Amino acid sequence: MLWSAIRPHDYFTWFLEVFPVFIALPILFFTYKKFPFSNLIYVLILIHAMILMVGGHYTYAEVPLFNWLRDHFDLGRNYYDRIGHFAQGFVPAMIGREILIRKNVLKEGKWLFFIVCSICLAISACYEFIEWWVAVASGQGADAFLGTQGDVWDTQWDMFLALIGAFIAQISLKNWHNESMQVLKS
Repeated sequence: MLWSAIRPHDYFTWFLEVFPVFIALPILFFTYKKFPFSNLIYVLILIHAMILMVGGHYTYAEVPLFNWLRDHFDLGRNYYDRIGHFAQGFVPAMIGREILIRKNVLKEGKWLFFIVCSICLAISACYEFIEWWVAVASGQGADAFLGTQGDVWDTQWDMFLALIGAFIAQISLKNWHNESMQVLKS
């Protein structure tokens, strides 16, 4: 966080991009004794926070490694934004899955998978609304936050990648996540 805050692209964009970290940390701190998450979830949250902090420091459209990839492979844009939105589905999917299972809201199965994906789509849509509201409220000052890079379908891509992230997280981490939650019961 400290590195991210030192001379970012601009502080307005930095604040907007890292704000979810400022929301998550107190929630995790105050709920730790009543509802500690599995170690897997804490690692995923850390990775997601790092993605947000890098994006906040450079802006998602200007992350240097992804500028190099764009230029080297003659891509049309800096794709770091896409990684951020993929993570926006991947990590909340596992958090939602853990809450729904451990609070006995749903058992494993098709409904859990569907509800978790729906939650992730709702989170992604809400984030797109926030981007829109910031753009309306601040005018041109939100260009770095929006990061559309001239793509008229950027909002749809963002939500689609969050959905793909939710699918892949649940499919690829299901067994590891179940084992990680078992440790909490011991």
